This record gives sequence, C-alpha cells and structure tokens, in this order.
Amino acid sequence: MSRAGLWIRMLSAGTVVCIGGPALIYYVTPTEEELFKVLLSDASLSSPANSQSQRYNPELQKRSLENRQGRQQDFDNFVGKLKEYSKSNKPIWEAAAEDEARTKANTAEEQKRVAAEIQKRRDEIKRHSIGGQ
Repeated sequence: MSRAGLWIRMLSAGTVVCIGGPALIYYVTPTEEELFKVLLSDASLSSPANSQSQRYNPELQKRSLENRQGRQQDFDNFVGKLKEYSKSNKPIWEAAAEDEARTKANTAEEQKRVAAEIQKRRDEIKRHSIGGQ
C-alpha cells in the first residue's frame, strides 16, 4: 500500500474516533425526563416485574430532586475555583494546595478569634457575678 493510502486510512480512522466518540456519547446519554419517567408503551409491553425494575424509585427521585440544587451549587463552586486556579502561572494542583492551606490558616485564625471572644465573655460574666455578690 502506498504512503498516501496509509495516511488516508489513518486520517479517516482518527476522524471516526474524534467525531464518532462524542457523537456516540451524546446519543446514548439519557435526558432528565428519561431518567425519571418510563414511557407508557414500554411499561405496558413489558412484564410487571420487569417494568418495576425499570422505573426510578419514587423515594430516590424525590431525594434526587431535593438535592439537585445543592449538587449544582457545589459543582458551580468547584468550576469557579478551577477557573480561579487556572489564572495563575502555577499548575492547578499547586494553586489548589496553596488555597487549601490559606483556607485552613484563615479557619484556624477565625477559631482562635472566636475562642478569645468566648473567653472574654466568660471573664466578663465572672466579674459581673463576683461584683454583684
């Protein structure tokens, strides 16, 4: 086989993989409606035991719908942090580690401040209780 034929086969195989892979994923990924509902025709054609196993459990569906907003918010926060980390010249994992260390330091500082404030209130309460007696 000539070199041109080899290149044509290679490029066509690469095109099939690069375009066909995402197209297949898009085709087989169910929509939200398909996740939560079973078509009536499918349920009526199959046996009762089989249709029961195909349906989304109502309790799980309710829990999923309740937690959807929180999961979406967590994902949005995660993506926002990744975008923030990608703005630096450092690799994302180093920027994330620095941010985590900074967050821990701020949390520890906040806890120390709250503990000092609580101790100050306790001392003040003790002074008032001793002074009032």
